[in-house]
Amino acid sequence: MTTPNNQSSLQHWIDWLLQLHPKEVELGLDRIRLVSTSMQLLRPAPFVISVAGTNGKGSSVAMLVSILKAAGYQVGAYTSPHIQSFNERIQIDGLPVSDADITKAFDQIETARGGIKLTYFEFATLAALSVFKQASLDVVVLEVGLGGRLDAVNVVDADVALITAIGIDHVEWLGDDRSVIATEKAGITRSGRLAVCSDSAPPESLLVYAKQNTVPLMQLNKDFRLDCFDNRWSMIGLSEAFIKVSHIDSHKNFPPPSLKGSFQLQNAAGVVALLSLQDRLKISKEAICTGLQQAKHPGRLDSFQVQDQSWLVDVAHNPQSAQALAEYLEQISSDRSGGGYTAIFSVLNDKDALPMIQMIAPFVKNWVIVDLSVPRASSIVELTELLINAGVAKNRILPQETMVKAVTSVQKEPSTPILVWGSFFTVSQVYGCLDQRLDLL
Repeated sequence: MTTPNNQSSLQHWIDWLLQLHPKEVELGLDRIRLVSTSMQLLRPAPFVISVAGTNGKGSSVAMLVSILKAAGYQVGAYTSPHIQSFNERIQIDGLPVSDADITKAFDQIETARGGIKLTYFEFATLAALSVFKQASLDVVVLEVGLGGRLDAVNVVDADVALITAIGIDHVEWLGDDRSVIATEKAGITRSGRLAVCSDSAPPESLLVYAKQNTVPLMQLNKDFRLDCFDNRWSMIGLSEAFIKVSHIDSHKNFPPPSLKGSFQLQNAAGVVALLSLQDRLKISKEAICTGLQQAKHPGRLDSFQVQDQSWLVDVAHNPQSAQALAEYLEQISSDRSGGGYTAIFSVLNDKDALPMIQMIAPFVKNWVIVDLSVPRASSIVELTELLINAGVAKNRILPQETMVKAVTSVQKEPSTPILVWGSFFTVSQVYGCLDQRLDLL
């Protein structure tokens, strides 16, 4: 493939980047630090927020951006992975930036990197930092891709850090020890700079790391807690440090976030705590309430109608997020019809998929499975074996050759509600088959 230039299309650049580096993931900051330093990208905005965690990162970023916009700030957000288009990863004021902005940044990075090998994610991260810096924003919110300490995003010294729910995922890179994973997530914090953890029961290693590195850490259920009543919620300060530092007059009677699922209250609490404890941005309670109600995050408990058929789409792709999906399905179980959902399901082969399926199986009658035809995709044989091991009857497993055929097949029974889940790729491919979902962002 020919090397792209400043006249090349975004798709040409992406295709080229995917084959540029021999490894999909190569953790470490040395490469990206050299390039970001030479491009002067280590300070993309006057105020930077980093967000790490296993689940809840994207939702927390969406709420942060929405609140900051409501407070009158120009804000950039870098997230991953995308669902439909690469542009979703780099947003300004809640909108994806243009192809031209991204290809311009890619061309500058290609010139600056010299002989330094960069991964696809490193290129994307540098592009986001470049776009943000050139836009002269007030605030930038950076979502960590994998882990924390060695993730490319961590090349930037954030002013404050948010750590969301900590679980086990990406075992091949992070291991299966939650304590070790928590320490990796804690690597995004900085000595003397505020950090908030919205996990209600994080491993002790997180607290140990914060103490050893003099990080002022505020933790849900330790320094503050949630009180919910009559479709409103309040945040109660538990520690003297939390009560003394908070800059918001009242932490009572917040509206629930627009994002669905009771677990979003936990994410919202972390976001509100972070914004109320930092001392450089002026955030009013009114802005918080407006931002919570206007936050959008495609692919998370996204319910809609396709003609007369009910669809529910969620990117749950590990046991912790599958548990959250199961809890939501339990809450709305009275709304189900036709004896349960038909699921369009596929999962990557490096995920702990068996417990995921076992959690969701009580809500599903039939399973339509597809090989996603991407790296690490599970084959039809592997998916079938997983479902059978989870107790699904073989006659309830319906393989399809492509996602187009899967979507077409389930639409033949419009009275049966559809559940799409298992991977970002599963959701992306389904959305791509449903043209009316192009208004996601």
